[in-house]
Amino acid sequence: MSTLYTGKTHTTGGRNGQSRSDDQRLDIKLSAPGSNGAGTNPEQLFAAGWSACFIGAMGRAAQEAGIALPPDTTVAAEVDLNMDTERGYFLAARLNVSLPGLDPAVAQSVVERAHQLCPYSKATRGNINATVRAV
Repeated sequence: MSTLYTGKTHTTGGRNGQSRSDDQRLDIKLSAPGSNGAGTNPEQLFAAGWSACFIGAMGRAAQEAGIALPPDTTVAAEVDLNMDTERGYFLAARLNVSLPGLDPAVAQSVVERAHQLCPYSKATRGNINATVRAV
């Protein structure tokens, strides 16, 4: 095993705070979901990170299949913050993938393979209810 990269941040104030990366490229205000605060929230950040990584994994999956990933590929990620009395707070997610120009069956196979390759998908597997599909 070799570590390819380590992302480092420092966060203060929790959901109503601020987060900065050690290289100063990320400097954001945080606000609780649904509030009128000026910042983003962890669910949006997670959705952005997972969808970006997933596109990279689809590129690899497409390459394995001997096809080109469409240049206008998109992932619409939705991350839910849920709560119930038995489990407390928990996440659920959906990745809706657009692969324009690909046959629907081929697109779905690329999405399914990417879900096996993507580090975010691996990290969440078995931990949250996640649905990935070509749309």
